[in-house]
Amino acid sequence: MQRHKPKRSGKPRPHPKPNNGQPSPSNKQKRPRPEYNKSKLAANDLEIRELQERYKEIDAQAIKKFAQFPLSKKTQKALAEAKFVNPTQVQLESLGPALLGKDVLGAAVTGSGKTLAFLIPVLEHLFIHKWSRTDGVGAIIISPTRELAYQIFETLKKVGKHHDFSAGLIIGGKNLKFERTRMDQCNILICTPGRLLQHMDENPLFNTSSMEVLVLDEADRCLDMGFQKTLNSIIENFPPERQTLLFSATQTNTVQDLARLNLKDPVYVGYGSQSAASTSLSASASTSIKEGIQTTAVLAVPELLQQSYVVLNLEDKITMLWSFIKNHLKQKIIVFVSSCKQAKYLYEIFCKLRPGCPLLALYGTLHQDRRIAIYEDFLRKSHVVMFSTDVASRGLDFPAVNWVVQLDCPEDVSQYIHRAGRSARNKTRGECLLVLTPSEEDYMIRALKEQLNLNIHCVQIDPKKLFSPRVKIEAFLAQFPELRATAQRAFLSYLKSVFLMRNKRLFNVFSLDLDAYAQSLGLAVTPRVPFLEKFLWRQKQLQQQQSSAEGPAGASQSPSTALPKITRQQTFGGEDSSNEDDDDTDDDDLIKVKRRDHDVEGGPLELQLDHTKDEGKPEEPLVVPKREKLVTKASLAKKALKKNLQVNSKLKFDEEGETVADDRSQMKALSSRQQRQQKDKNKDDDGGINLVLSKTLLSEEDQYDKLRFRELVKKRHKLQREKLRKKAEAAQETSEDEAEDEEGVNDQEDADANSDSDNSVDLSWLPDPDKVYKKESNQYNQNGDPQSQPKPEPSSSCDDNEDDGEDSDDEPAFKKSKLTNKMTLMDTEAIVANLLGS
Repeated sequence: MQRHKPKRSGKPRPHPKPNNGQPSPSNKQKRPRPEYNKSKLAANDLEIRELQERYKEIDAQAIKKFAQFPLSKKTQKALAEAKFVNPTQVQLESLGPALLGKDVLGAAVTGSGKTLAFLIPVLEHLFIHKWSRTDGVGAIIISPTRELAYQIFETLKKVGKHHDFSAGLIIGGKNLKFERTRMDQCNILICTPGRLLQHMDENPLFNTSSMEVLVLDEADRCLDMGFQKTLNSIIENFPPERQTLLFSATQTNTVQDLARLNLKDPVYVGYGSQSAASTSLSASASTSIKEGIQTTAVLAVPELLQQSYVVLNLEDKITMLWSFIKNHLKQKIIVFVSSCKQAKYLYEIFCKLRPGCPLLALYGTLHQDRRIAIYEDFLRKSHVVMFSTDVASRGLDFPAVNWVVQLDCPEDVSQYIHRAGRSARNKTRGECLLVLTPSEEDYMIRALKEQLNLNIHCVQIDPKKLFSPRVKIEAFLAQFPELRATAQRAFLSYLKSVFLMRNKRLFNVFSLDLDAYAQSLGLAVTPRVPFLEKFLWRQKQLQQQQSSAEGPAGASQSPSTALPKITRQQTFGGEDSSNEDDDDTDDDDLIKVKRRDHDVEGGPLELQLDHTKDEGKPEEPLVVPKREKLVTKASLAKKALKKNLQVNSKLKFDEEGETVADDRSQMKALSSRQQRQQKDKNKDDDGGINLVLSKTLLSEEDQYDKLRFRELVKKRHKLQREKLRKKAEAAQETSEDEAEDEEGVNDQEDADANSDSDNSVDLSWLPDPDKVYKKESNQYNQNGDPQSQPKPEPSSSCDDNEDDGEDSDDEPAFKKSKLTNKMTLMDTEAIVANLLGS
């Protein structure tokens, strides 16, 4: 018999651990002892008190390594494992005031280690205050771009991996629902402004009342016009009592920014003469801030960065870039352009051209996962070309970048610094090439030399080393319609970026040759630029209104200053217009241009003004121009009704030249009521369309349309009946013809049948039987044979040949006769046998 084993449950049994002969401890003995917890807390308290006492003794000049800073053991261990040994200058100067809880304004060159300068104080602040996961948000780090926030998060994972704090990356493009459920569980938040404000507005679990540290990385970008409204809304939700740390490569101090952030006696940390001792702002600086005076911006580039620029026409940029990449295939290059659509087009067309090196594109409209993958791919590769917008110009630490090519001119000097700072990081060498057009050269180079005191030199390109890919680009655009559409969007996006720049002395869209630029992109036809056409139309309307409102008062102004200078022909593919005068001011207006030799309605403006002067009429008082009245659809329709416009009207003339009424004319009801409308003109005008009259007109017009439709239907039915009648007549005629043919055939068959019944064989060709029988009877009598009845048919054919020679005048009878096919079988066999016997 087999023993039945008891069934086991689904959970496996745990294996007993060896206890060396000692009884196993109970569940209560497995828990940590209270004495151990007390001793651990006491050790932490002791370490915290020692660190706080050493904060006041920090001497930035004497410290050479991170181990000499009063930092927690967990932070020291993580720094050693990440091989962060020697602090940089900005870290030496900022760590002391930040650990003491002061507000810090930090500015340093790109690649100087500003990320660690604010991450270490954040970790130490939470450690000193015994922050736990249940205490909520303790520190918020705001970054202007997603890639920079991702980089800060990765650095935080290295430095703070031994701490018990929780951190979260809150950026756009990620799962919003996943972030909502975990926002209240994070102690450190690294985020972008837009996604942070979205959580503040929509997430009820998110609370910032417990926050104690605020960090703004790339603070000048976070505080500029692009993020002004968003940041103001964010700061309103923060507690006023907090520590604020601001770090950037280009730092400015204005009363608006400092008032918004509620800074209290901030410590300025930078380089040069302003931050030699890393002291707080002086009394004079504080007074200037209170008065709203903007202090000098801290601007500098790495010392090992070699800078140069080249001057090219706009249409030669792609040729230069292609030749540059072909000559630097084994190097790491970043190419900066002004818009996302340009970066996308350059990446796609260069992938088609195949320069011989890996290509990448990083811009804002990509999905976030794709952007992170491209960022990590660029970090990993040793030689690659990446086309990017200004998304990659802020704070990203790209190792060993050999070249930074600024294909489009930066917006200002600060933007130039951030772009160029992607190379020559961490005391390595790098090069930066700035590509300028002739209209951008003077202003940009002068600004760089005045504000940065740069030793930037001009580079001349050897024409022998330039290889133009224009023919191949045009072939690819003709082959791929989607690529041609991308090129058109890149063309318009570049013009719009130049058009919307505030500095009009540097960026003048009217000085560009649009036809040549479109051809350089591979486009056979220059696309329309609707926003430029609309702008020129508005300028023209504005000038006409001003000239009509001012009248003689505007005669003192010169015509060249009163009207714009750029014409439509020069704007769209014509010759380059002349540059603006140096007296033009750089303000918030979109574009201020001048136009020469411009004629208005009624002749040239100069002649009109001189004519008014010669007449000597008294000057008319200035008339305040009235506000432009809005043109509505109702007013336009009313004007059309008053003018009695006939839509799609058509006149017909007879042979005598008189007009003939057209049945297809529309709005018959309107023409019948014109007399009534003329009689009602004296009535009060309500300022709109008479809806009652319109409804009646439409109802009457419907009646006309119904009658006309019925007539058309009747006409169509009549045509269909005519077609059917003609088809029936044709069918009847064909049937009659067929019947006649059949009757003729039947008659012929009956005649043949009658002939067959009488005599199936035509025997008219046979000879006279009397002659034949007479000869045979004579022959038989001479031989002495008895006479016998001759056979008529067999002998006839044989004797026929004998008679042929006798009858020489006439043809044989069988040649003249016609054989018919109506013979019986016996007759046919007899004839054949007779012929064979002969």
